[in-house]
Amino acid sequence: MAQNLFMASSLFTRSKKIVKNVFSKQERYIQSQDITLKKMLYKARNTQFGKHFGFDQILIQKDVQFEFRARVPIHNYELMHSWWGRELAGERNVSWPGMPKYFAMSSGTSQGSSKFIPVTDDQLKAMIRGGKRQLFSIFKTDIPKDFLAKHYLQLGGSTDLNFDGSKYSGDLSGILSSRFPYWFEPLSQPSKEIRFEKDWYKKIEKMVAEAPNWDVAFLSGGPAWIKMLLEQIIQRYELSNIHQLWPNLSVYSWGATSISPYKKQIDDMMGKPIYYFESYVASEGFISFQKKVNSTGMALVLRNNMFFEFLAFNEDNFDQDGELKNNARAIGINDVEKGVNYAIVITTCAGAWRYLIGDTVEFTNLAAFEIKITGRTKQYLSLCGEHLTVDNMNQGIERTALELNFGIAEYSVRGLKYPDGSLGHCWFIAYSSEIQKPSIDIIRNSLDKHLCVLNDDYATERAHVLKKMELYLLPEIDFIDFMEIRGKLGGQVKFPRVMAETVYQEWVKFLGARHQLDNFT
Repeated sequence: MAQNLFMASSLFTRSKKIVKNVFSKQERYIQSQDITLKKMLYKARNTQFGKHFGFDQILIQKDVQFEFRARVPIHNYELMHSWWGRELAGERNVSWPGMPKYFAMSSGTSQGSSKFIPVTDDQLKAMIRGGKRQLFSIFKTDIPKDFLAKHYLQLGGSTDLNFDGSKYSGDLSGILSSRFPYWFEPLSQPSKEIRFEKDWYKKIEKMVAEAPNWDVAFLSGGPAWIKMLLEQIIQRYELSNIHQLWPNLSVYSWGATSISPYKKQIDDMMGKPIYYFESYVASEGFISFQKKVNSTGMALVLRNNMFFEFLAFNEDNFDQDGELKNNARAIGINDVEKGVNYAIVITTCAGAWRYLIGDTVEFTNLAAFEIKITGRTKQYLSLCGEHLTVDNMNQGIERTALELNFGIAEYSVRGLKYPDGSLGHCWFIAYSSEIQKPSIDIIRNSLDKHLCVLNDDYATERAHVLKKMELYLLPEIDFIDFMEIRGKLGGQVKFPRVMAETVYQEWVKFLGARHQLDNFT
């Protein structure tokens, strides 16, 4: 056994050279995933998780990936937390060698409770390496030569971490900032004092006050909050556009949510075109980033201590509630197809093993392994077979806003079954300004039309079964205040695109009390 493991270890380095010399770029990516999995299995073979699932035995098999899938089940957060919770309590060598020093607190949307995701030193190195690769891609554009000498403005969660005497917990942005190189600190904005601020409104207020002191070239943060920050800066200093204050602003990088509902409004606040670069960074790792301005999607970050698998998001693998079925079958990147909706499964150097992250993606370019995020496994609408994804919703909202020249600041939707047995969708849309606000009927008809074009199943069900489409037009502050009441206000939290029943009941109760209405539906 020991000799076999030693041979497997020594093959890692030699196989890299063989892969580079013999295979095409696409084939090298595929082969690199096999090497990545073997490296992680070898390193974690003596952990409690590795011993439990027989990593030693997996490594000596001819087809390691096949044996890995046969022995290790797919884990959701609850299953993985049975291991991670022991690390949180101070145990060593549980799911990854050593003990994590950091735990990222993540809830994803306003309808979820906080999760604790381990962040190991290996994971931090991988995430920073992924960030550097993205930065190098941006350098390849025709941005100004002195780009690096300007300010980098990041609107994220609080960097003030909780410390229990042995480990830290808090927002991922705070964990990552602790590992930034020393030379980057003078260029990074806002200041440490503002980054530590946990009150979201105070943070925005302080950033608006400090804005004239910055020469921002690179902007990073969630679209909804970046839009809010820019609006307040422009209003406070009576500007026509943000470039009057920051003339060197050249790049905006965002992640975690679609920019579609906000793109037009952000564009309208610019004095000249800027470059947009999307990334996909989760608490579990740096998953993908946009390499080129005209890319159709984000390239998976391969050869970076993360092994990818994909589950076709269909009735064979998931039930009607988005729960994984027992006989679900995952595939590797060598078997994926373009245009298929997949749930993404990752194995990482932070001790996440065959972890169902909850996001769904679609491959847009197989040669470069580029993906786009299409939604969440539990955030989609299919009351009667309409199969409406969050990607459909985002595009529908974006096209509606462009057609009507109307700023849509936020939205959410709930599928409903009415007392008479009929089915329908209930939309809640936030407007940015009362100026030129279209009527509800005009917005509803435009959105419905675009969704029918984007999704044939939706068009069919709208004609036969899905008879109702309610729409409520609300001020943006309603969405913000609701998140604050639920303790979910912050740069890393997103309003749910599709509301779960419990959140929906809280939401309509909140709206009824605020607008003095007995019921919204």
